[in-house]
Amino acid sequence: MADNYDLVVVGSGPGGYVAAIRAAQLKMKVAIVEREHLGGICLNWGCIPAKTLLRSSEIFHLLNTLDQYGLSAEKVNFDIGKIVKRSRGVAAQLSGGVKFLMKKNGITVIDGAGRLDGPGKVGVEKDGKKVADLAAKNILLATGARARVLPGMEPDGKFIWTYKEALVADTVPKRLIVIGSGAIGVEFASFFRDLGSEVTIVEALDRVVPVEDAEVSAFVKKSFEKQGMKVLTGASVKGVRKGASTVTATVEIGGKTQEIEAERLILAVGIVGNVEGIGLEGTKVKVERTHVVVDGYGRTGEPHVYAIGDLAGPPWLAHKASHEAITCVEFIAGLDPHPFEATNIPGCTYCRPQVASVGLTEARARELGHEVKVGRFPFIGNGKAIALGDTEGFTKTVFDAKTGELLGAHMVGPEVTEMIQGYTIARSLETTEAELMHTVFPHPTVSETMHEAVLDAFGRVIHI
Repeated sequence: MADNYDLVVVGSGPGGYVAAIRAAQLKMKVAIVEREHLGGICLNWGCIPAKTLLRSSEIFHLLNTLDQYGLSAEKVNFDIGKIVKRSRGVAAQLSGGVKFLMKKNGITVIDGAGRLDGPGKVGVEKDGKKVADLAAKNILLATGARARVLPGMEPDGKFIWTYKEALVADTVPKRLIVIGSGAIGVEFASFFRDLGSEVTIVEALDRVVPVEDAEVSAFVKKSFEKQGMKVLTGASVKGVRKGASTVTATVEIGGKTQEIEAERLILAVGIVGNVEGIGLEGTKVKVERTHVVVDGYGRTGEPHVYAIGDLAGPPWLAHKASHEAITCVEFIAGLDPHPFEATNIPGCTYCRPQVASVGLTEARARELGHEVKVGRFPFIGNGKAIALGDTEGFTKTVFDAKTGELLGAHMVGPEVTEMIQGYTIARSLETTEAELMHTVFPHPTVSETMHEAVLDAFGRVIHI
């Protein structure tokens, strides 16, 4: 006899476990199936441990620039083993927290790999053996994604790494090649550069952090080069050759090839949805480019089967998965949630300098036919940034000239990932420039750049 549930969730990442909790709050009987780690990739092998590593490299960078603050320190050094150990400890602590939350909310946790096993059914296997048969009124797939691998550049755990190997690095390479300049690539580039690696970034597109506004991309590239990184854009990797103690990448730019030698290479060229082995065969679930196609409520083509998070497409962000989880579960429960809207999801990248954005880029806004007003404010004009000794960056706003709608906001600089939420709230509330202009921003804070960028868009900027 199968165990009966109102909702079975397959996968316990930031989408899956949040969905399970919200469903339990709505008095559903819930089971969650997890084959590896509660908390999923983000908590165990992604967002959290990566930011823990970056915190260590940020402090190390600060210790090496103490003179500008009138301070000094001797024999500043680091221990990569201790840095990694701390990162793993933080991940373990939070994974334990998810386990507690499952118990607190009365959610059944089943250890194993779940797959669709007919309408309203989920089979669970562990080590090749069936461990559970579940019957569910609704099934939510939240199996996430994994690193994309390029042919001929398969990770070997020694010379060629994905994010997973980089998170538990046993050495800081003297020279490092990073292929791909999305969030994962540039975050690891910053981490290893601040610890002393000679970093070369190779990006196939014409700019780094290519999903960001073009001005932000240009600023980040210039900043990286100022830090001593080598940044190659419009570059394709033709091959990788491993030697006794090094790895060499053959890179083509503008029809010319060059060889780059390093001790390690990080492959950060996107992700692939985990659509295999979850029983999609014979269902009406549609898959495009390794991701499940869903509507604004997470519905697939198969009745009562839903999908969220990285499995369901971009943006590849933990908070997007959590938001989708709430929307999806509330829809299942018969409530009236707003359908998922990707342009209201903020994006954050924790390289140095940090990058954060929400909504449309200036170029995209123009492509969609908007007449725009654009405002900019540099951190060098902000008193708090000057006091912090970190004036690298700017805030940019994009408004519809006719309606005053905030179409997009783009930030690069210190702790902008903590500030972008202000613009995200503004978009969610559908505020115009009038409300933002009349909002009082505290002084002295770096957030004042947000106000000034709004004022600048309408010719009213004060401090430049």
